[in-house]
Amino acid sequence: MIVSRRAWREAAIYLTSAIAVVLLWWLFVRLTGVKEYLLPGPDKVLSNMWEQCATLLDETAVTAWETVLGFIVSVIIAMPMAVLMTESRAAYSFGYPLVVGLQTVPKIAVAPLLVVVLGFGILPKVIVVVLVAFFPIVVNAIVGFRTVDPDMHNLGRILGFGRVKFFMRISLPQALPSIFAGLKVAMTLALIGAIVAEFVGADKGLGYLLLSASARMDSTLSFSALIALTLLGLALYAAVALLEWLVVPWRRETDTEVRGSQ
Repeated sequence: MIVSRRAWREAAIYLTSAIAVVLLWWLFVRLTGVKEYLLPGPDKVLSNMWEQCATLLDETAVTAWETVLGFIVSVIIAMPMAVLMTESRAAYSFGYPLVVGLQTVPKIAVAPLLVVVLGFGILPKVIVVVLVAFFPIVVNAIVGFRTVDPDMHNLGRILGFGRVKFFMRISLPQALPSIFAGLKVAMTLALIGAIVAEFVGADKGLGYLLLSASARMDSTLSFSALIALTLLGLALYAAVALLEWLVVPWRRETDTEVRGSQ
C-alpha cells in the first residue's frame, strides 16, 4: 500500500510538471507571436502527432529496438569485464586505461566510419550504442564490487565460501544498487547513441525522421519526433528502474523506511 501511494504521488508530480511545461510553452507562443514554422504551439504538435501516429510508432519501434539491443550487448560485455577487473589487479591495470581511452573517443566521429565499413543496417547503430553505453556500466559495477564491506569478506571466510559462492551470495547482491545506477545512466546514453547513429546514416528511426523533418523545415513534425523521443527515453528509463525495484527489494524497503521517518 505504501509503495502504491508513493507510485501514485510520483506519477502525479511528473504529470503536473508535464502540464506546467505545456502551459508555459503555449503561453510563450501566444504572448510572443512567434512564427509557427519556428516554434509551433503544443496544440499544433499534438494534432500532428495524432495525424502521424502510425509513422511515429513505426519509427519509435526502430529506434527502441536499436537502443535495447545495444544496451543488452553493452551489459553482456561490461559485466564480465567489470568482474575480471575487480578480481584481477593485472586485468584492472591493463583494462581500465583502455576503457577510459575508448570512452574519450568522440562517437560522432566513429559513426560515419562504421557506416562506410558496415553499411546502413542495424549493426553500426548497435556498435555506436555499445560504445556509448558500456562505460557507465563497467565503472559503476567496479565501484560496487570494490565497496563490499570488509566484514562481509571475513564472514565469507568463516562460512567457507569459495570465490564463486562469495561472489554470488555476497559481492553481487551488495553491488546491485551501484550496478543499477550505472544501468540507468547507460540506458539514457544508449538512446542518445542510437539517435547519433541514425543522424549519420539511416533511412528509418526517430533520428532519421527528425533529421528529414528539419531538412524540410517541418518544425511541427520535428517537435512531434522530439516528444516521441522523450517519451521513449522515459519509458526505457522506467523499465530499468522497475527492474531495479524487482531485483533489489532491500533497497526498496530502505527507501520506504527513510521516507517514513521524514
